[in-house]
Amino acid sequence: MRIDILSVIPELLESPLNHSIIKRAKEKGIVEIFIHNIRDWSRDKHRKVDDYSFGGDAGLVMMIQPVFDCIRELTSQRRYDEIIYTAPDAPTFNQRMANELSLKENIMILCGHYKGVDQRIRDYLITREISVGDYVLTGGELPACIMTDAIVRLIPGAMNDESSALSDSFQDNLLAPPVYTRPADFNGWKVPEVLLSGNHALIDEWQEEQAYERTRLLRPDLLGEDESSE
Repeated sequence: MRIDILSVIPELLESPLNHSIIKRAKEKGIVEIFIHNIRDWSRDKHRKVDDYSFGGDAGLVMMIQPVFDCIRELTSQRRYDEIIYTAPDAPTFNQRMANELSLKENIMILCGHYKGVDQRIRDYLITREISVGDYVLTGGELPACIMTDAIVRLIPGAMNDESSALSDSFQDNLLAPPVYTRPADFNGWKVPEVLLSGNHALIDEWQEEQAYERTRLLRPDLLGEDESSE
């Protein structure tokens, strides 16, 4: 998989995308991640990429020209399955989206900044818009990191134990069951006996029950239940 990320502050992306699972996936050649500074496509001598919007609203907006030229150059070199814009007023990112995007070959992510981007970018260049929550951030760099992390860890070979992802929260619309480590008795706080039994069928049943109960209590919406009915 190849992921191209377009940003006006690429430095914000460097550290999160060069450690842990993402770093190992890059070293294995499982994923390629390229960070592009949109200012490199600016035709302004000061590399300006923002301007005031028509209508006199407060705040600056990302201009169409640098973004258009950047996307045009990249799409002339390869086909992208999705060109994603990180926007707070878009559908919220979830595990289902991460699963879907992990199967793609080439993805481009445009990080919003300032008061957003020229609407024509969203109308004519973007194929998908994704939010990471109902709040506004300074820029789309952190959302891009979140999406990239969630996607890369699902690519076969990225994790040392691929089966681990199958029990993650939100897979099958359930939260993960509680987990425990040694010692079995710490400060009088004991690990449930079933986990020490060695009976894998019984353990699986217990974990399924725990996952369902945690989901029912904490995220009933995942089960299609109305929180107000509690």
